[in-house]
Amino acid sequence: METKKGFDYLMTPEQLHDENREFYRKLTVTGIPMILQQVIGMTLNLADTIMVGKVSEEALAAVGAANQVYFLFSIVIFGIYSGASVIAVQYWGIGDLKMLRRIVGIDYTMCLILSVPVIIFAYFAAPFLITIFSDDAAVLDLGVSYLRIACFSYIFSGLSFVIAYNSRVIKDLKLPTIINACAILMNVVLNYFLIYGKGGFPELGVEGAAIATLTARIAECAAMLISVYIRKQHPLKARPAEMFDYSAELFARVMKTAIPVIIGEGVWALSVSTMFAAYGRINAAALAVSQIAVTVTDFFQTIYFGIGNASAVFIGEEIGQGKKEKAFRYSKNIVKVTWILNIIMTVVLILARAPIAAIYDFEPETTKMLMESLLVYAIILTPKMFAYMLICGILRSGGDTVYTTAVDSSFNMLLQVPLAFIGVLVLHWPLAWVMALASISDFIKMFILFHRYYSKNWMTVFTGREETA
Repeated sequence: METKKGFDYLMTPEQLHDENREFYRKLTVTGIPMILQQVIGMTLNLADTIMVGKVSEEALAAVGAANQVYFLFSIVIFGIYSGASVIAVQYWGIGDLKMLRRIVGIDYTMCLILSVPVIIFAYFAAPFLITIFSDDAAVLDLGVSYLRIACFSYIFSGLSFVIAYNSRVIKDLKLPTIINACAILMNVVLNYFLIYGKGGFPELGVEGAAIATLTARIAECAAMLISVYIRKQHPLKARPAEMFDYSAELFARVMKTAIPVIIGEGVWALSVSTMFAAYGRINAAALAVSQIAVTVTDFFQTIYFGIGNASAVFIGEEIGQGKKEKAFRYSKNIVKVTWILNIIMTVVLILARAPIAAIYDFEPETTKMLMESLLVYAIILTPKMFAYMLICGILRSGGDTVYTTAVDSSFNMLLQVPLAFIGVLVLHWPLAWVMALASISDFIKMFILFHRYYSKNWMTVFTGREETA
């Protein structure tokens, strides 16, 4: 039995040991499938950069520039689904299936509202969008060709994400992970045939990569929907009347939580894309290298993304049941895990730089640029991942979306982006030095977020449950 003393509860060493064992068991069971999902998704990006990079540096720069549109779209969608899941996981924690399905309906609604105009804009504004990132004529032509095909995949990705994100809420991860893996395998195989003209297919280059992506996304979306509706008792299986029977009050409540996340993620994505634009002003090689560096480091960071998603589910469930003290104890374990991961991943990334650079047939100067960029990213991994885990894995799970959005957005756009452009346009520094300069914002942001975390003012109970031990 726990005895209340202010905010905290006193526990015997045996009780604390048992709770920690249960937490790490749950983290392992739920976190590993989520990590696998992230690894599979990042494998697609990594495979694309390797296969397109074999064509030419200009081709890689073009696809990287074109994919910034999808990156921005996917981040906004992530913001909606992530914000909605803050409430969905609390209702799932108390067994309210009806409210969970209504929130899923809101996700589907927002997907359709956003994806259609984005597709139209990306198709017709493709030349303008590519020139934002590079003024190289070859990059422009290749980027437009890629974007005008790949943009049609956005709606299918958005629909697949609805099922994938809400499957995390209900901890039904096995089948979505398998489907995602098969879609990636399909994409890689089609890339091989269509980019290089193998197996009797025409050699289409970047257009082949776009066709492969579109085909794989359509197949993935169809498989995701079938996987839900073919099973009799699936929690996400619902008639349209059940999903879209949400009230204006529920929609407003979900959006109140989601909109700050949308803004925060959207501003973050915009800042990343803007920094790519800054790097592209160095030269096409710098744009290609920055694309590889980000993709590689994202691949190494997949374990953080999986643990962060699992953490948000665990902490959100406890808060939904009113158990704020237990939720905070869970969050302290997440901080410990993050410290351990930071040490391991920094060392691994430093050691892996040479083998990674050897994959690409770049000129010696470009290879050196890639090695230096990966070293910088390894060094700044700790502040970057602590900021991610605190925002996405802990603070947002308690509904603290307004504060995290304010901090994240202000540092990204008002400090990180200006520092990147100062490094390129004023100081004329090489790419790795510019990356290091821009990372100053991550260090400052990390300390501010830790202060918020230890204040314990970030937990909100949306279900109306009274606080319990």
